[in-house]
Amino acid sequence: MERVEANRRDFLRWLAVAGAGLAAAGVVPAVFAQEAAAAGSDVVVVLGATVVDGTDAPPAPHSAVVVVGDRIAWAGPAADLPPLNGVRVVDGRGRYLVPGLWDLHTHGLDYEAVFPPLYLANGVTGIREMWGYAENRAVRDKIVRGELAGPRVVMGSSIIDGPVSLLAPPVTQVATAEEARAAVRTAEAEGADFVKVYSYLGAEAFAAIADECRRAGLPFAGHWPYRVSQPVASDAGQRSFEHLFGVPVYTSARRDEILATLAETPFDPAHPRTFFTMARELDRQATEAYSPWRAREFFGRLAHNGTRLTPTMVVNRVMCSPADAFAHDPRLKYVPRAVRDFWAEQLRTRTPVTPAEIAQQEAYFHAQVELAGAAHRAGVALLGGTDCLNPYVFPGFSLHDELDHLVEAGLSPHRALQVVTRDAAAFLGRAATAGTIAPGKVADLVLLDANPVADIRAVRRIDTVVAAGRVFDRAELDRMLAGVEAAAGTAVNARSVTGLPMHSCC
Repeated sequence: MERVEANRRDFLRWLAVAGAGLAAAGVVPAVFAQEAAAAGSDVVVVLGATVVDGTDAPPAPHSAVVVVGDRIAWAGPAADLPPLNGVRVVDGRGRYLVPGLWDLHTHGLDYEAVFPPLYLANGVTGIREMWGYAENRAVRDKIVRGELAGPRVVMGSSIIDGPVSLLAPPVTQVATAEEARAAVRTAEAEGADFVKVYSYLGAEAFAAIADECRRAGLPFAGHWPYRVSQPVASDAGQRSFEHLFGVPVYTSARRDEILATLAETPFDPAHPRTFFTMARELDRQATEAYSPWRAREFFGRLAHNGTRLTPTMVVNRVMCSPADAFAHDPRLKYVPRAVRDFWAEQLRTRTPVTPAEIAQQEAYFHAQVELAGAAHRAGVALLGGTDCLNPYVFPGFSLHDELDHLVEAGLSPHRALQVVTRDAAAFLGRAATAGTIAPGKVADLVLLDANPVADIRAVRRIDTVVAAGRVFDRAELDRMLAGVEAAAGTAVNARSVTGLPMHSCC
């Protein structure tokens, strides 16, 4: 044991001299090495991999990445390393190392025996949880304290909607500007990282939220509020629009006609889904009258404002398919029975049935994929999100499906990978500390058995995950999946379905 400790100190002394990358990141290498030695930090070397670092640089073969504690301490040619005595070596030969993935539209973190491990088992080391409430904040805190293995969590506020809402509690409903401001102040007090706005917000309340968020220094994001012009919402600072809601309308030759129909139709408190169903059908019709010049105008506005689109094509795929299309997905073994039953019931009346409806919805889905690609080509930044906890959208697994759809939309595999790594971190204001493989950044890494630049499906072929410096090899990942399957079968640590915040596209 003493010899191992001495060897580790020798390696850290080398790092104190060789750590130019740390210095470039604003970290003094010698101080970093001294602190690591004093703390007894683990030293891990991923050796011999081809590094796809998340930047525009080409893949770097025969590389090494040194992790000390929870940070990347060094990256470079493997041949430049000193003897690797007293450190843990992860064999990367013939494999590809990429940054940890981010899913930027998730729900259900409070299924703590199921969702957090499924993220890690699929290389998702960070999430944006889109509906904050006490239970999932508690799970986030367990992860932060090291009591539970899980991804980094960027936590939203309670969803803020109008006095009529599609959602049940714990949604926050506001009718006035003062109520809207109070909701933002509550989000601030609860430690939300951003404010989530929703579909039925009134224009006055939305303006108050935007103003109060500016005061608090909180970003806000979410659905397109139907009573607010989407370009105006972008101008007001909304950081992202989810699910492509409204994008077909604002890129359609029928834009003004459809917007007038939406404006003159009230929200019905007794039947709140009626308006949403109508709006979705108008979105579908809008895709049949795509206008390139309206698209240039609209996408140019979003790009100028830095507003992102989160297409969540994986959930759109489900909603555009027959109810039983995914009923035999093998990943259902990781989902508690109560949730599976809820999914089946939810889809029973919301998905196409007749051959004509199925064909119509199939065309609608492909139009949405094409819209995502058109937005990307027009300079609108995309975010990779899944909307998991919706039917047949699986934590971790479905981000791989979303990557497939991004490539289907026209992004190269390399560019799609950047969307869920570098671009995600930049959107979250973490570009200096996450999203790429570089000294000084957090040690969130995924080691793959195949080349993701050649085929995005390689991201599914995971050998090892490093999350905040903790190494999960293939055997441990398999044990993690087995544990999730067992927990799903017994409903251990799963919330009751009663009152679950599960609604299509939230």
